[in-house]
Amino acid sequence: MTDNPDDVLLVEEHGAVRLLTLNRPDAFNATNEVLHGALANVWERLAADTGMLALVITGAGRAFSGGGDLNLLDRMVHDTELRAAIMEEGAVIVRGMASIEVPIVAAVNGPAVGLGCSLAGLSDIVLVEEQAYFSDPHVALGLVAGDGGAMTWPLLTSLLRAKEYILLGDRVSAEDAVRIGVANRVVPTGTAVEEALALAQRIAKLPPQSVRETKRLLNSAVHAAIGGLLDSAIATETQSFDEPAFRANLARMLDKSS
Repeated sequence: MTDNPDDVLLVEEHGAVRLLTLNRPDAFNATNEVLHGALANVWERLAADTGMLALVITGAGRAFSGGGDLNLLDRMVHDTELRAAIMEEGAVIVRGMASIEVPIVAAVNGPAVGLGCSLAGLSDIVLVEEQAYFSDPHVALGLVAGDGGAMTWPLLTSLLRAKEYILLGDRVSAEDAVRIGVANRVVPTGTAVEEALALAQRIAKLPPQSVRETKRLLNSAVHAAIGGLLDSAIATETQSFDEPAFRANLARMLDKSS
């Protein structure tokens, strides 16, 4: 592994706002082992940042996140210890992101796929650029959608719509994302970070205690879903790596990418 955790996940200060950037632009910010570990570790650090009053999350380059790195997924098929560690990190990411007390604004600057879709779903306000889209291909690939989407999307849109998009893995355009309720607004290409930072600065100027406690109340259903479902969801997704359908689909994808 040549990636450095301090390079693949950047934290910048903008006054009382922090900008968290997934930084593997040449790989469309797909989460390899290093980036996944950095995402698992960053939430404790952010939670301890008493000067942070709002957080923006985005991706470097042309993507928000392209989902899981195919080579990492292939290693997880054969290395059960690595698989267990990565899946445990997945639970840490979901719990850590959900536990952040300040509002999180997602600046979706490009495709948000798989885990990227989950990161947006766990945010409090989602801005999506007009050319971007969402897709959760877990089920189509042969994996249980255990790391966020199946828990958060039914709370953001209708249960029927959540079932359609999570089960089929179809792309959701920026306009449709706003229409069905998984994003707040569409912004022009290249402006998501700027718009999100401006919105986060507005939030940071509000009374902190009222913001923090109101977010906690608003997210009560999210916390209940995570508390009741996450452990079993991660366990069943872990089992998916042994399924022939997943292994066959992953092999085809690796062949296409080689």
